[in-house]
Amino acid sequence: MSAKPEHYDVIRKPIITEKATMASEANAVVFEVAIDSTKPQIKEAVEALFGVKVKAVNTTVTKGKVKRFRGILGTRKDVKKAYVTLEEGNAIDVTTGL
Repeated sequence: MSAKPEHYDVIRKPIITEKATMASEANAVVFEVAIDSTKPQIKEAVEALFGVKVKAVNTTVTKGKVKRFRGILGTRKDVKKAYVTLEEGNAIDVTTGL
């Protein structure tokens, strides 16, 4: 499979946090994905871009916080995260670039 440009639209960037690092010990990787993407789309994109077998995809939508900027209320964007569990023997090193 070749990496189509649409795959880059689905997967925005890897998320590197303390929780994501703990998930990597359970053979999972966390990505920020497009808000309208589906689990099958995410699975297909990860398999095509990184050449690995995906076992499961769990998603969560974090609602954007309300923040003040110069006294004016504004809202941050909603963010969709995908917790991608990989099959045994597969790994993605997110510390290096694509």
